[in-house]
Amino acid sequence: MKIYLDTANLGEIREAARWGILSGVTTNPSLMARETGADFKETIQEIATLVDGPISAETVSEDADGMVREGIDYAAWHHNVIIKVPSTTDGLEAVSRLGQQGIRCNVTLCFSTSQALMAALAGAFVVSPFIGRLDDLSQDGMELIREIAAVYEQNPEIRTRILAASIRHPRHVVEAALAGAHIATCPFKVLQKCMRHPLTDSGMASFLADWRAREVDMALAGASAG
Repeated sequence: MKIYLDTANLGEIREAARWGILSGVTTNPSLMARETGADFKETIQEIATLVDGPISAETVSEDADGMVREGIDYAAWHHNVIIKVPSTTDGLEAVSRLGQQGIRCNVTLCFSTSQALMAALAGAFVVSPFIGRLDDLSQDGMELIREIAAVYEQNPEIRTRILAASIRHPRHVVEAALAGAHIATCPFKVLQKCMRHPLTDSGMASFLADWRAREVDMALAGASAG
């Protein structure tokens, strides 16, 4: 499974890119709004210099014509840009029309297998089930990933990738991988937590303490010999 970073914060992207794990970045209007004063186009183009992989740029129009118009504009910013559209009938039309021009799309805000199937039939590059938001409603977000994966597997003509979104914690990342997601897009804090464990911390502290004690013993032995 590939890992994307779900943010528009350039500092977070630079840091995560240094770890050598990022395959892409997803943004949305809410994430962009948090970056006060940031220009959308300039931000996307800067991300493209930091991560060599798909970068989702989301449309804000509600009609297919507007989505297509924005999508053509965004796609011209960089060859790695993919266009994010909602799981609506207008979104499906936009995916189909943009696909005819060789522009890849991410169908977002997916909450059902039927939406994911329609997105795939329209030619979506990726579909983004929002597992955390389903969990918030006491529904099983991970079961949605499993069901979509099963449907896609039964229909080998489908090439759409499953991008697990609305990731809330490290366990979501692992469960998404086990459920058949091809990609997980994570907030920066979740990626940090994926590499934290108290036993790792205590183990490092113990190893370093033993090493320092050894150095002290060697220094004392050297002083005695002198």
